[in-house]
This record gives sequence, C-alpha cells and structure tokens, in this order.
Amino acid sequence: MTSPDATLIRPLIRPVKERIATIGVFLANGFGIGAWAVEVPRIKEGLSLGDASLGIALFCFALGAIVAMPLAGQLAPRFGSGRATALLGAAFAIALPLPALAPGMATLCIVLFVLGASNGALDVSMNGHASAIETQWRAPIMSSFHAAWSAGGLLGAATGAMLQKNGVGVIGGLLAPDIFIALLIVFTAVLALRDVGPRAHAASSGFAWPEGGVMKLAMLAFLCMLVEGAVADWSAVYLRSALNQEASVAAIGYSAFAFSMAACRIAGDASVRRFGSSKVVALGGLIALAGLALVLSLPTVLTACVGFAMVGVGLANIVPVIFSAAGRSSPMPAVGVSMAATAGYAGFLIGPPLIGLGAGWLGLRVALCVLVMATLIVSLLGGKAVRNAQTA
Repeated sequence: MTSPDATLIRPLIRPVKERIATIGVFLANGFGIGAWAVEVPRIKEGLSLGDASLGIALFCFALGAIVAMPLAGQLAPRFGSGRATALLGAAFAIALPLPALAPGMATLCIVLFVLGASNGALDVSMNGHASAIETQWRAPIMSSFHAAWSAGGLLGAATGAMLQKNGVGVIGGLLAPDIFIALLIVFTAVLALRDVGPRAHAASSGFAWPEGGVMKLAMLAFLCMLVEGAVADWSAVYLRSALNQEASVAAIGYSAFAFSMAACRIAGDASVRRFGSSKVVALGGLIALAGLALVLSLPTVLTACVGFAMVGVGLANIVPVIFSAAGRSSPMPAVGVSMAATAGYAGFLIGPPLIGLGAGWLGLRVALCVLVMATLIVSLLGGKAVRNAQTA
C-alpha cells in the first residue's frame, strides 16, 4: 500500500502543453462572448426590437445551451475531452457571426438557438477538460482558465468597441473577431487538445441534480453567473439608454467589468491562500453589490467604469472557490464540480432573458435590481456554505 507521504514525493509530470492549449480555448470563447456582448445593442436597434423581444431572443440562446449541455457531457467519453473541446470550439466559431446575418426576429431566434447550443456545449466540454488537467496538475489552477476567459471577454469587448468607433458594421463587428477565434482554436487543437488521465465513462443521463451539501454551493454558483451573464448582455443596453451615448461608449461598462475580473483572477489562487475562501466569497459578494448599486442609482460614464469594475472584482474568484468547495462536498470530487458548474452555467444563460422579460414589464433599471438581490444573497450565505464544505 502506498503511503500519503510517498504519493506526495512522487515526481510530478504536469501536462503543460495541454494546460496552455486549454487556456487558449477559454480565451477564444471569452473573446467571442465579449464581441457578441457589445453588438447586442446594435442588433437590437437594427431589427427594431423592444426589451421584451430581445429577452425572448436571448431566451432562445439559453434554450439552445440547455438542450446541448447534456449532449456535450456524452461527447467526452466518446471522443475524449480534448477532441470534444476542439470540435465544439470549431462549432462555436462557425455559429458566432450568424446573428449579424439575421433579417428578422424569427431568424434571430433560430440562429441564437444555434449559437447558444454551441456555446453551452463548449462551456461544459472545456471546463471538464480543465478539471481533468487540474487533477493531473495536483494543484488549484482553475482560476487561470477562468482568467483567460475573462481576458478574452475584455479583448473581445475592446475589439468590438474599436470596430464600432471606426464605422465597421455589425457583420464585420462579429466576423473580424471570429477569424481570430477560428485561428486560435486551430492552433490549440494542433498544440495539445488531447486527453489527460483516464477517459470518463458516459453517464446514463446527461443531467445530475445537486445533492446534500452541494445544493447550496450550486445555488450560489447559479446566482453569481446569473449576474455575470446579465452584465454581459445588458450592461451596454442599459448604459446606452441611460447615458444616450453611442454604442462604443456604452460598451465601456462591460469592458471595465471584464478587465477587473481578468486582473483579479490572475491573483485568484494567491488571494484564497492569503484571506481564506469564505472571506473571498462573502467580501466579493458585498463588493459586487456595491458596484451594481452605484451604476443603477447614478449612471454616468465614470460610475459605469467604477461600478462595473467593482462587480468584476467582487465576482472574479467566487465561482472558482465554489467549484473547489463543491468538489470537497461530494464523495466524488468531479461529480460535485460538475453539479455546481451545471447550475452556474444555467444561471449565466438564464440571466439575460430573465432581465429582458422583467424589463418588458417593469423597466430595465428595476429588472436589473434582481442582480443586486442576487449578490446580497451570495454575500450573506456564501461564506458559511464554503466554510461548511471545508469541514465536510
């Protein structure tokens, strides 16, 4: 029998190339979502959509992901998590420019269903592959993958804003970033998108309902990523209507959010070691709450920068901490992480259409107050939930 000490001193052969390649996929996906986020207002205006109609279209994006996510969970056992990630990355690159080509509401709903399906499936696959790499790495490195996604969101939003400022239309605003994404996916696939560790077995069902201690953590992941998804799709729309500025100025909110989140995730693992995971979650929720309250109560260019940056700082490391805690709360760590991740991505996808439907009934500013309530719940309950997972 091998002792724990012997296991600890065993030489590590870490999958460096595989980690770099997977970081590239996270970067590419974030870049695409960032580029899409800043084009939402122009697509809305180009098709003369109201807030409720846009909410319905974004619901189709969420529906596509919900349909595809369980199917994506079955691709890794069949093709391997690395190859599945490469294939789904290519599908995402193909689908990204389609909304710019939609001539009307019905077509937009169809292409957003396709884009949502490809994005949701890629989310599941690349996070599963990242989890396998983290297991082989034998150290917490999940924040580095999420940092790459956030950095991609920042670069995608900044690129989209620059293209808009230079008079590039909606088609070019999505197609130009998509060329970069496609090249990056091809490069990472060639570099090292391959399996690490034993291949997972296909589950009898793609769905796994959170159980026991994982339920609270899954709820917290849902709330955090609901806020993140809503900020991605609605921050520019809200600021454009509140500030009466051109689209490139309205995009500054999401850019500040993405930049601060990427910067804080780079130091995420160090922050958890220094302050403790429960404090990172509780204080992070409070910072995000304050940022949202600032933007909603006093919308200016300055408060948009500061407020959405605070939201990014607050949320940056909560989800990686929750994923780790969920792993400790389940007899099989990978199962716990999978449950929390599924709930989180459901929140990310449901948030935008939920805000859109609420805006149609109550107005956009009132609907966005849901995000303040979500961060309040995370701040009040998150620290205890993570602390209980540490002692489980």
